[in-house]
Amino acid sequence: TRSLSITSGGQLMFEKAQGEKVTLPCTFVLSEEDEGPLDIEWVLIPADNQKKEQIIIMYSADRIYNNYYAATTGRMQFANPDPKSGDGSLDILNLKSADTGTYQCKVKKLPGVQSQKLQLMVFVKPARTKCSVEGSQEIGKDVTLRCASQEGSPLLSYDWRRVSGTHELPATSVLNKNTGELLLKNASQDYSGTYNCVASNRIGTDECSIELNVTPPINTAGIIAGAIIGTVLGLSVLAVLIFCYCKKQKEKKYEKEVHHDIREDVPPPKSRSSTARSYIGSNRSSLGSMSPSNMEGYTKTPYSQVPSEDCERTPGQNPTFATSKVAAPNLSRMGAVPVMIPAQSKDGSIV
Repeated sequence: TRSLSITSGGQLMFEKAQGEKVTLPCTFVLSEEDEGPLDIEWVLIPADNQKKEQIIIMYSADRIYNNYYAATTGRMQFANPDPKSGDGSLDILNLKSADTGTYQCKVKKLPGVQSQKLQLMVFVKPARTKCSVEGSQEIGKDVTLRCASQEGSPLLSYDWRRVSGTHELPATSVLNKNTGELLLKNASQDYSGTYNCVASNRIGTDECSIELNVTPPINTAGIIAGAIIGTVLGLSVLAVLIFCYCKKQKEKKYEKEVHHDIREDVPPPKSRSSTARSYIGSNRSSLGSMSPSNMEGYTKTPYSQVPSEDCERTPGQNPTFATSKVAAPNLSRMGAVPVMIPAQSKDGSIV
């Protein structure tokens, strides 16, 4: 007696790259005894045993149901539009890394039931690989060249090669293919050149390049001495500027104080009355030296009063003599100095 059987028992492991297409086979043969309805299910078995199996597509009662698993909606379909013909293979389009897992094909036509598991590995090609240098690129120092891909499924392998000069890695170099590190011990100028790193996995490769330039050691002592001298000079210039600024401020402060200060050794200004008295006294003394013969011209116009606007009479003056105010031209405009004209009394004496 024959029963339902799955005939696609060959390849059970599939490795594909992200973005590619894969066909998971599931062909079967029905027996005459299988009289029930035909059901074909594809189930994704998660790697975590704590999660339940997820139906991703199903054929039942001459109808296809493919909206069970949102992550694969529009990307999964039966390879044969009519699965009941004996071909229930599954096509997965535009593969993603999340599609990696175990897939099980179940075929049921009562009383016959058969299933088959297939393993799918979706790899991501290495991409955005970057090279870098770590350490001082000086003669006698250890230099490390690093290489890492931003994308790519494990296990990634890295390989360094020299693309200039001898095209061979230095004898002192140590390569770690898993981490992508290339250690160059006790570097010399012969190590200078262009180095290339190739990152690879099962489905593809990616690479990057970097330039290594090994130079003589830098004169650290000279740099330190120059920095110290420059610092000292800078501080000196700053000190001179501060000194000049403070001196200028002191000079401005001193000038301001002198401008507003009242000196005690300067006598106060004379009053108008004392000035007038001294003025009259000086004129009288000058007139006293005149002879009578010279005074004849001054007796023609008697004066009964002396200017008294700004003058004060002293107690010692003779009250019997009358003085008069002299009507004289404006002498200040003429540039002349006003004088007091003596007058002659009745008895002939000059006053």
